[in-house]
Amino acid sequence: MNTSPKHAPDISPGMVRLLAVSAGLIVANLYYAQTLVGPISAATGLSPEAAGLIVTLTQVGYALGLLFIVPLGDLLENRRLVFTALLATASALVAAAFSTSAWVFLAASLGIGLGSVAAQILVPFAAHLSREETRGQAVGKVVSGLLLGIMLARPAASLIADHAGWHTVFGGAAAAILVLAFVLRNKLPQRVPAHKLGYGQLIGSLWHLLATTPVLRRRAAYHAGLFGSFSLFWTVTPMMLEGPLFHLSQTGIAIFALVGMAGAVASPVAGRLADQGHTLPATAAALVLGIVGFALPLYQPESRTLAIGILVLASIVLDMAVAANLVLGQRAIFTLGAEVRSRLNGIYFALFFAGGALGSALGAWVFAHHGWTAALLTGMAFPAAALAVWLGELFGRPAAAGKAA
Repeated sequence: MNTSPKHAPDISPGMVRLLAVSAGLIVANLYYAQTLVGPISAATGLSPEAAGLIVTLTQVGYALGLLFIVPLGDLLENRRLVFTALLATASALVAAAFSTSAWVFLAASLGIGLGSVAAQILVPFAAHLSREETRGQAVGKVVSGLLLGIMLARPAASLIADHAGWHTVFGGAAAAILVLAFVLRNKLPQRVPAHKLGYGQLIGSLWHLLATTPVLRRRAAYHAGLFGSFSLFWTVTPMMLEGPLFHLSQTGIAIFALVGMAGAVASPVAGRLADQGHTLPATAAALVLGIVGFALPLYQPESRTLAIGILVLASIVLDMAVAANLVLGQRAIFTLGAEVRSRLNGIYFALFFAGGALGSALGAWVFAHHGWTAALLTGMAFPAAALAVWLGELFGRPAAAGKAA
């Protein structure tokens, strides 16, 4: 079932839309807390230095799930796996909604991350259901839904929290995920992988795949740098915006995050560039944009309005960089073989989410101890390090290697 012959039915537009909406709803769970770090830490008694754990533990859970749950997509029936993961996610969201102490919320955050890896079972699902000639388009549309979920989650959480409290954000998300679990169980076709490996062998193969797949290592390094800076930005910027310099409400922060969604326009552009064989320069452009996104706010004018405008521009530039590079990476990974697609996808996301977890934790600590400028310089270092890896690829690239990587 991994590869459909040309005469086989192709994935329907309705199924593509369902997978795209589902991926967006699921992955949004990872981002609700990013603009709510201040009120959640105040309500649960977390210190400013530890506030970054609210975001970090969700990403750690997601990274663990990517390594130990997503590879099961190459072993177990996929529909049942998605359903089970979503039930676990809904339970963790309920725990977060009713939590009043830091340790309960942080444990729930870890669980939310673990269960939300269902999104990364759905993305390869689209590839498996598609014919070869339409696979890229189908996967691209599902990834676009995922990106939309990432970008809508922050403003939606801020708006709801401003009017009904942050507990409502997680309670509403739990209800949505529970409904989605039953919809997908009803609508998704069964998919039983051909693999007969045991779980231990499956997990043991991850290191071999990483060691023998240079494209995977490069794409993971590039996106770990960008995603680390992205997570740092969206951990510290809401705290900066609600602080004494800007005094923005949660609604104001929501509007700020909504404007940043304009960066999503980079996704289809990146896809076209990759299709035309321009992945290498497009990757460099994304990494440079990541650096620019942190360089812009280093200029701190006295005008509050101008300062906010610069931050808005920085958020758009950074979101463009992340959206473009994710599409470039996904396209490269999904050309490497259907039989290992779930495992490759799991490794890729786990590695760059580890970069995200490091960025959010480090950003909160640097912001608390050294201030805004130090946090910006730290954020700039992440894509700069990834660009150094890219330079290594550029100068070590064989003359004939014009293909996407």
